[in-house]
Amino acid sequence: MKRFYRTAAVAEDEAGYALTLDGRVARTPARNVLAVPSRALAEAICAEWQAQPDTIDPRSMRLTRLANTAIDRVRDRREDVIGEIARYAETDLLCYRAAEPAELVARQSAAWQPLLDWLARRYDSTLTVTDTGTPTPQPAHAIAALRGALAAFDAYTLTALHVVTAAAGSLVIALALAENEIEAERAFELSQLDEAFQMTQWGEDAEAAARRAALRADLLMAARFMELCRA
Repeated sequence: MKRFYRTAAVAEDEAGYALTLDGRVARTPARNVLAVPSRALAEAICAEWQAQPDTIDPRSMRLTRLANTAIDRVRDRREDVIGEIARYAETDLLCYRAAEPAELVARQSAAWQPLLDWLARRYDSTLTVTDTGTPTPQPAHAIAALRGALAAFDAYTLTALHVVTAAAGSLVIALALAENEIEAERAFELSQLDEAFQMTQWGEDAEAAARRAALRADLLMAARFMELCRA
């Protein structure tokens, strides 16, 4: 699509901080006003639009895409999205440990258990850890507590949490990131602990490297989106 505007800007209105294109309020694919809760996020989205060359590349506007998702797909179906995110806790990466080798067992315990302990303190949600490799049901009250925690976030943060949770395979990691318990790069490292260990043993092929890079990009962009929402 050819660039159809000269100037992108930010305007404050009742919907929040809206993107404008040549003075007109921009809209999402579902024709909702493209407005976000913080000026910092709006300005970052504006910068994406202003940076577009003669031909617009939607793939380069990742913050815009997250905002569109929050407005068009999450805002009006919060309970469904909360349920989708909470289901990750039923098979959370941090709860499924290796039985061997001893070095990997030790690495997982040292890196992951502190976050599970934090989760128990912060949300009164104690998840069960297993090394059997088979699905292990989580306590119903623990899952309910996590659903309650998710309900406190707005649609924009929920959107970013969904991305982080899917990229990391862990709601625990996503919540720790949202609560500033860990930083984005650390969140990625924790989610890739098993893969990193395997690389030290066998190396890494190009396909695996590309997949890791894509997951890292998704996680870091969602983390930035959350941070800008709070700015």
